[in-house]
Amino acid sequence: MLRYEIVDVFTARAFTGNPLAVVLNGHDLTTTQMQAIAGEFNLSETVFVLPPTDDATYRVRIFTPNTELPYAGHPSIGTAVTLARRGDIPQGNVLQECRDSVFPVTVEGEFATLSGATPSVGERVDPAGLLEMAGLEPSDLAGTPMRASAGLEFTYLPVKPDAVGRASRHSHSEFSEVYVFSYDSERRVVHARLFDRDLGIGEDPATGSGALGLGAYLAEVGAVSDGSTTYVVEQGAEIKRPSQLECTVDVKGGRARSVQVRGQALLVARGELLTLP
Repeated sequence: MLRYEIVDVFTARAFTGNPLAVVLNGHDLTTTQMQAIAGEFNLSETVFVLPPTDDATYRVRIFTPNTELPYAGHPSIGTAVTLARRGDIPQGNVLQECRDSVFPVTVEGEFATLSGATPSVGERVDPAGLLEMAGLEPSDLAGTPMRASAGLEFTYLPVKPDAVGRASRHSHSEFSEVYVFSYDSERRVVHARLFDRDLGIGEDPATGSGALGLGAYLAEVGAVSDGSTTYVVEQGAEIKRPSQLECTVDVKGGRARSVQVRGQALLVARGELLTLP
């Protein structure tokens, strides 16, 4: 029988944040079985904890209901907190092995901090298709849409503050995903939403990897200056899963050099899978 725990990530209150299923002893499962189990949970992500193959503390495979991901933020935070709470890994600094690389994670009780991959920015994007996907108008635009990454690449669409709450997913757009956000530079608070057509989740309650890549975007457009800047991403309220992601970006010469995201993970359920697909 497969043991699992479900945790709510990036929140201090159960039944909010982004839920995550952590399957604890799935090393004998095939990829097909893992994908089927993730579809059964039908959460934004399901993690399978495996023995490491590199110089890492543990290894994970991460699945949405539709596909496997090479890496993701909220599963990394939730898994590290879960394993440390159970005593399977130590508190403090650990190394998490994902499909393509190893990421440092620091665990402190119910909190964990994930260091992203080297931040980078990609091409600027014509806003028309992104606005269409988000159900918004050209007058809602508040900056230059651009791709950016700190492990996973997202397409960032900066909009006016009142437009974030009005956004909605329109599947007929040429784009499969869009990270809609507004940034309050005085408070250093981001109001964000992620719509994704292909991952089987519609709208994500909290996107750790998206919050990391946002640091690269903010540095590129001059919204944060050289040195270390903290910002908080608020996400998920529109779908009744309010989440809070605490981020730090280090900038030198106008470019993000490193970025981290910190969040809390709360245990809400545990159980066993009695039948395998």
